[in-house]
Amino acid sequence: MKSSTIYLLAFCMLVIYGCKKIINVNLNDASPQIVIEGNIYNTAGPYQVKISKTVNFSASNIYPGVSGAFVKLADITNGVTNILSETSAGLYITSSLQGVPGHTYQLTVITGGQTYTASSTMPQAITLDSIGFQHNAGNVGSSINPVVNFQDPAGINNYYNFTQFVNGIQLKSLNPFSDRLSDGRYISQQLFNDSSYIRIGDTVLVQMNCVDKNVWNFFNTLVEATNGNSFQSAAPANPISNLSNNALGYFSASTINTKKRVAF
Repeated sequence: MKSSTIYLLAFCMLVIYGCKKIINVNLNDASPQIVIEGNIYNTAGPYQVKISKTVNFSASNIYPGVSGAFVKLADITNGVTNILSETSAGLYITSSLQGVPGHTYQLTVITGGQTYTASSTMPQAITLDSIGFQHNAGNVGSSINPVVNFQDPAGINNYYNFTQFVNGIQLKSLNPFSDRLSDGRYISQQLFNDSSYIRIGDTVLVQMNCVDKNVWNFFNTLVEATNGNSFQSAAPANPISNLSNNALGYFSASTINTKKRVAF
């Protein structure tokens, strides 16, 4: 993909995470591309797969959903298959599949005469013990960031992605983390939130997803490609998707653990 595709992917994923931000990038000549976002969890379904297309940047910041696609989720471990139903334009929902740690899942999407596939293995669940808060002094005032506390299992490569919600609103910040330098340790990791600031008295919920290496690679290289959410410099590498056929986005089978606390 060329550099313009990097910006398309980054911008699209930030829109998925609730971003509403004006970015001065010339993408008007870019061809529309398929964007797929699929998740399956260890909690009760139904689960959803979103399929959309990129648009020229000068167009409305609404990515049109792709209707009429064939979408299949299969549990490769036990042979269970589920054909998803389209409930609204570009949104496809499972009916019976249940996510199980240790199982491998495969997503198949057929649309526009093209087939896109991805697989993901759900890791074992790890408990998020608690969250605290770190107060940081800055040039324009102080900020408050959550700190997650949990025990990383020893002898296993573990990969995480953290999502923050403040007063029920999901922040756009991406916080992938691996135990490459902290295997088997008790982790206290600060999460950053870019331009959205937490204030004393806000209710903060942190969601910890244990993900496989390919999903972690996607979020980690997406952070690198956007240069910490900056779109003004060239990216060192393309975000690494686990989807085939040059589709943008990702498919993830992950466990979920959450903690909520009032900021102090």
